[in-house]
Amino acid sequence: MRLTVIGSAGSVAGPANPPSCYLVEAEAAGRTWRLVVDLGPGTLGPLGRHTDPARVDAVLVTHGHVDHCADLAGLSVLRRYGPTAGQGLPRLVLLGPRGLDTRIRELAGDTGPEPTYTDLAPFDFTALAHSAHISLGPFDIEVAAAWHSVPALAYRIEGPGERGGRVALVYTGDTDLCDEVRTLARGADLLLAEAGWAHREENPPGVHMTGAQAGQLAAASGVARLVVTHVASWVDPTPTLAQARAHHADAVLAAPGDVYAL
Repeated sequence: MRLTVIGSAGSVAGPANPPSCYLVEAEAAGRTWRLVVDLGPGTLGPLGRHTDPARVDAVLVTHGHVDHCADLAGLSVLRRYGPTAGQGLPRLVLLGPRGLDTRIRELAGDTGPEPTYTDLAPFDFTALAHSAHISLGPFDIEVAAAWHSVPALAYRIEGPGERGGRVALVYTGDTDLCDEVRTLARGADLLLAEAGWAHREENPPGVHMTGAQAGQLAAASGVARLVVTHVASWVDPTPTLAQARAHHADAVLAAPGDVYAL
């Protein structure tokens, strides 16, 4: 299984870094299976350097904030009018919290008194909640409720390891520290943890983690590797990484193009 960082900026894009988007791949049954996890604004283009976005096996979305889902509207356009249109592709599996289908319509502007639902047509959407389990090809996906300002999910994705056996990637999405995410992260091979509050001392509850909290989560969960992501694009991430490394010495910062083999 491989994780490729497409975008890792927190809240808004940076000069060379779009918001949240990650590609998870695994080889099985004679082909490459691909999941896209979050699809923030401006990520479809960079994603296209690594795969055809219209042909991925599924898209997982953590929550409805625009920096995590805005390009779903663009993906709908690509599927309906792009090069694969008319090729008989099955509807694209879309997994996320309740209400994500409405969010796509809002992003596409289909909010009139007589909505057409056209922008939802390319997607086979399933609303997920805490403790849901889904199997898709070689992937086993477990879901936990995150603690954020809107309904949000964290994902544990298990798949074939590059050296055999099964491995686990956990992505927190946007969340404050909570028992549900702590449980989900236990024993993961790689923890992709947000630090939206960077290295600030004051952290209002129920929104984001700091670098210190991301490091604490990794250490308490016994994860092998910690990748810190979603640091606000206007913040120097160096102090945030230092905070994380105080608890997990090998922590690194996510950056576009980074590839992690599990």
